[in-house]
Amino acid sequence: MTPADVLKLIKEKDAKFVDLRFTDTIGKEQHVTIPTRLVDEGFFKDGKMFDGSSIAGWKGINESDMILMPDPATAVVDPFYEETTLNLRCDVIEPMTMQGYGRDPRSLAKRAEAHLKASGIADSALFGPENEFFIFDNVTVSSGMNGCAYEVDSYEGAWNSGKAYEEGNRGHRPGVKGGYFPVPPVDSQQDIRTAMSMACEEMGLKFEVHHHEVATAGQGEINVAANTLTKKADEVQILKYALQNVAHGYGKTLTFMPKPIVGDNGNGMHVHQSLQKDGKALFAGDKYGGLSDIALYYIGGIIKHARAINAFTNASTNSYKRLVPGFEAPVKLAYSARNRSASIRIPWIANPKGRRIEVRFPDATGNPYFMFSSMLLAGLDGIQNKIHPGDPADKDLYDLEPEEDKKIPTVCHSLDMALDYLDKDRGFLKAGGVFTDDLIDAYIELKMKEVTRLRMTTHPIEIEMYYSL
Repeated sequence: MTPADVLKLIKEKDAKFVDLRFTDTIGKEQHVTIPTRLVDEGFFKDGKMFDGSSIAGWKGINESDMILMPDPATAVVDPFYEETTLNLRCDVIEPMTMQGYGRDPRSLAKRAEAHLKASGIADSALFGPENEFFIFDNVTVSSGMNGCAYEVDSYEGAWNSGKAYEEGNRGHRPGVKGGYFPVPPVDSQQDIRTAMSMACEEMGLKFEVHHHEVATAGQGEINVAANTLTKKADEVQILKYALQNVAHGYGKTLTFMPKPIVGDNGNGMHVHQSLQKDGKALFAGDKYGGLSDIALYYIGGIIKHARAINAFTNASTNSYKRLVPGFEAPVKLAYSARNRSASIRIPWIANPKGRRIEVRFPDATGNPYFMFSSMLLAGLDGIQNKIHPGDPADKDLYDLEPEEDKKIPTVCHSLDMALDYLDKDRGFLKAGGVFTDDLIDAYIELKMKEVTRLRMTTHPIEIEMYYSL
């Protein structure tokens, strides 16, 4: 879509406003709204000025002027606003150079794609994340000097089997780890997931499947088709926006938080990925799992740099409540065909053109632009340096003898550990000028504030364990 196409769309839809969207460092989508009378051909060359100092981890107040540069190809009518509004995704531009801001996630993703092409290895990378979520009926949280507490609730929650409801307790709900694929009425969220899927389609995503996930209390998954790196990161933001707003409209609340409930499965974001060149699938070959040497080296790079990657793919303190050894979590840095206990899986594919790998440890609290770019750069490092991942792991990695278990490396067990590895292992990220020391340092500083806040907060479990000592 060109600027002229956008202007035509505004006229056809009688749109009154344009919503300019961009993503901050931690991965939260931000926006500012302008009237359509300000949007003309020149707008797509000049952009919209804004205050970059008000975005956490970005500019100081003495150099705060920045430009939101709209990408006309991303234009879509927002289905959630009362007044007809067109959404445009933006790059963040430095006014002095008119180049992408070094800390802008979308500009970074474009640098990653340019670096891939410049390497000569491939001309595109496809990413296909599987976003898991919980739909709750209620969430409360309090935090203060003298206490903290939270509670989530869902009619579907197994803990509500004995609760008396005014309209009666129907008794149909998935038990703990009993949510995978039962039909309604056990799956009470078929209609809301369908509405979410339709909203995704309305916003330009290609819906492929939705279903209830393993956990009790309204865990679900909605998948859309794979896309190239920057476009797919855009689509993750669109999907999260669409799902949370549909849930809100239904009087419910949706979270992608990895571990909002205890004792059942958490929310992951398994990321399928592959490389292509001149229309050829570079991961297809005659090696293990139908992979090529390039694919195996890509896996080797992911495994080598996994703990640094964790800082982006598992970017919250809550991420590591999900990544706990011994609880069927993808913590083992190994690869296998179809074996879901390995953190890197080679899905069975009938057509070799679709050959890909699936990295299973990420979750949706990460910034998708940073997440996909860091995995791509790790994979490229593996290819360029021929880092072989070793033998595949076809055993159940959740049930190994202790001595065998010790030989397999794991992902990080905390966010501060991941940030420490990122600090020490950053060279592969700076290839082609994709990530910079300035961005990495700012990211670590921002994320360490989250670590420190949690470290300083007394947890109710600590009262249980230590109060009487």
